[in-house]
Amino acid sequence: MTSHPPKFKLLFSGKERMQRLKEAFQEKYGEPALFYACAPGRVNLIGEHIDYCGYAVLPMAIEQNILAAVSVNNTQTIHLANSNEKYQDFTVASDSIAIDGDNPQWQYYFLCGVKGIQDQLGLSPLAGMRCVVDGTIPASSGLSSSSALVCCAGLVTMEANRKALSKVELAEVCAKCERYIGTEGGGMDQSISFLAEEGTAKLIEFNPLRATDVRLPDGAVFVIANCCVEMNKAASSHFNIRVVECRIAAKVLAKAGGLEWEHLQKLREVQEELGLSLEEVLGRVEEVLHPEPYSREEVCSTLGITPQQLNESILSTNTQQVTQFKLYQRARHVYGEAARVLRFKSVCDSSPADALVQLGQLMNQSHQSCRDLYECSCPQLDRLVDICLQAGALGSRLTGAGWGGCSVSMVPSEKTHSFLRTVRETYYLPDARLAALEKQSLFVTKPGGGAAIFTEDK
Repeated sequence: MTSHPPKFKLLFSGKERMQRLKEAFQEKYGEPALFYACAPGRVNLIGEHIDYCGYAVLPMAIEQNILAAVSVNNTQTIHLANSNEKYQDFTVASDSIAIDGDNPQWQYYFLCGVKGIQDQLGLSPLAGMRCVVDGTIPASSGLSSSSALVCCAGLVTMEANRKALSKVELAEVCAKCERYIGTEGGGMDQSISFLAEEGTAKLIEFNPLRATDVRLPDGAVFVIANCCVEMNKAASSHFNIRVVECRIAAKVLAKAGGLEWEHLQKLREVQEELGLSLEEVLGRVEEVLHPEPYSREEVCSTLGITPQQLNESILSTNTQQVTQFKLYQRARHVYGEAARVLRFKSVCDSSPADALVQLGQLMNQSHQSCRDLYECSCPQLDRLVDICLQAGALGSRLTGAGWGGCSVSMVPSEKTHSFLRTVRETYYLPDARLAALEKQSLFVTKPGGGAAIFTEDK
């Protein structure tokens, strides 16, 4: 794996999407694009809602991506346009970039990437840019369309300003800068977007960030199916409430274990400080936390803090009004899911005769935990997962933040066609709205490559 995003020349001949983007840029700005950048979406095979708790995850990049055509000038102005007409054009001076976290429009995700690189490298002045963006990742589907947009923008900004950052540096910057818009994610999406390599999934570990190849077993394909319920992480508090619940659970477990809990933020930090295995720390959850929701008053009493300290030191901006916290359920999910990720990789590495069955069981357990303990599914997604299992999947689970979006299913190769037909006929075709979305909502995927910069090879 090279340390920097690859740069290469590409023949546009026969590539309709690239040709359309090239022509759209020329028509929009009256000049040719100087270079192009792409950042892929991803599907997380297992390891949901645990990256921000410090634990390893197991995603792979997919073929769907964000593309940007770019020209550079000295106007110190950024012009943004989108090939999708429902997204409006946007213009901003490069020295006055402001991101409206209360209004998470597409341009603000792009500007997160711009501002992240600007702040990281101390770029002043910032090069002027003209950009046309084109995306094939379904929005709010759990396939990381917003993070891919942030990553593409970060890559564009680095290249336009003639700077060089490694893939790891870019991933870390883009993970942090997405918080400009209010999402307190853990870095999985940005990491796989930059560190992915064609043909292999990755175990992504944090602190320090590193990626290890995971060879998926032969004999099965992964199929993505979108339930077509959209959930924008930045437009709701569901995601950040879970982040905060895990943070409080970590502090309560740490205090019960006699640790200096004030500076501990993540459940993984607590496990490591206590010197326990994942199985042992799950036992500690049973001993210390109760299944009934914790009130604000109980959290404050348990930690010995004031309501003001809770608001200022632990809660995020959009979770200030939360009155109850499910600490037991969230901690049980995180520690259990972290163990499932390691088991998934172990099965892939050892390739036992029943590898596909074991991996399918782990995926099913993951969905059940997301549904029942983390409560990040929805009725449509649960129904879609059930249909996928009935159609022949060995394992099926939600992928991404949840509350809508996509499932990912592991399907025996010989059953691929019958699986797709059954899911199409059972979930999509009976509903006219879903039937119209089916072609871009149900597809087989394989591990794709990471973010890259390219120019046209004429």
